[in-house]
Amino acid sequence: MSFERDLLAILPRLRRFAASLSHDRADGDDLCQAALEKGLRARDQWQPGTRLDSWMYRIMRNLWIDEGRARQRAARTFAPEEAGADVGYAGDKAVEQAMTLSDVDRAMQALPPEQREAIALVLVEGLSYKEAAAILNIPMGTLTSRLVRGRGALIELLGEAA
Repeated sequence: MSFERDLLAILPRLRRFAASLSHDRADGDDLCQAALEKGLRARDQWQPGTRLDSWMYRIMRNLWIDEGRARQRAARTFAPEEAGADVGYAGDKAVEQAMTLSDVDRAMQALPPEQREAIALVLVEGLSYKEAAAILNIPMGTLTSRLVRGRGALIELLGEAA
């Protein structure tokens, strides 16, 4: 398989991780695009036989740190486009699922960035502890403690939402 096809195959996972870092789908898509561009430009630095997803997660995280952490996002005046997507739809099950996802998303966004990153990589993306620790450039013990604290906080936050 070609590098581009492999990259295309992991695109949904990259978008999910970018959205969890940025707190916003549109900003996440911008971050994902920047990471893809950087990955394509640096493709000769990727080691065939290693995990492309881990390599791209690291590129994305580094971009987020470089470009995103320091800036403060301006308060938004308008509701995001997605907020009106289901207006007028009365499907009880769909509404309940959307509310649950919304609760989980709010709980994830309430976590400190270190815990949110660890949970996004291990619990959402399914990476091993070792892979996630390497991407975050932290010891496995630190990753484990962030996961334990993050899970506890999520349980508490979601318990309050119920």
